[in-house]
Amino acid sequence: MPMTLKVYEVNRTGTVRVLREETEVIPFERPETSHDFPACECPICAEVAS
Repeated sequence: MPMTLKVYEVNRTGTVRVLREETEVIPFERPETSHDFPACECPICAEVAS
């Protein structure tokens, strides 16, 4: 099942700049392990995990 992807950045004043226009992509069945986000280390998540 294809999905759409658009890459943009927002600066601290709220200005949006499109880096890549919207395009259709086909996702992997299972993302590679190297694409996983690391575990959150913020104080709230650290407290919940313990």
